[in-house]
Amino acid sequence: VQLQASGGGLVQAGGSLRLSCAASGRSFSSYALAWFRQAPGKEREFAAAISGSSSSTHYADSVKGRFTISRDNAKNTVYLKMNSLKPEDTAVYYCAAGRYPYRARVSYDYWGQGTQVTVSS
Repeated sequence: VQLQASGGGLVQAGGSLRLSCAASGRSFSSYALAWFRQAPGKEREFAAAISGSSSSTHYADSVKGRFTISRDNAKNTVYLKMNSLKPEDTAVYYCAAGRYPYRARVSYDYWGQGTQVTVSS
């Protein structure tokens, strides 16, 4: 599976962005997908995950209620809609694919290249 993230950019605090991650390869719907993020000087951290059928989603406490993860299996794409953005959301956002929608990085076998999100105050 190859993953290509896009949709990052510069936005003011309180604004919104939608990230996309397009996947190539077989059996897209069999993979759980997740978004992680990494701020400068910090570890890469979990943001959100979704199961293959979209029946379950999980969010980090820091983004719960503001971010929404979704997927379109017909388009082999996963999305992250980010609302009410804060300066502390500034990071490189990575999409990842794995077997289960867990929070741990080690649960994911495939990673996209990342897209920069910058939130100005």
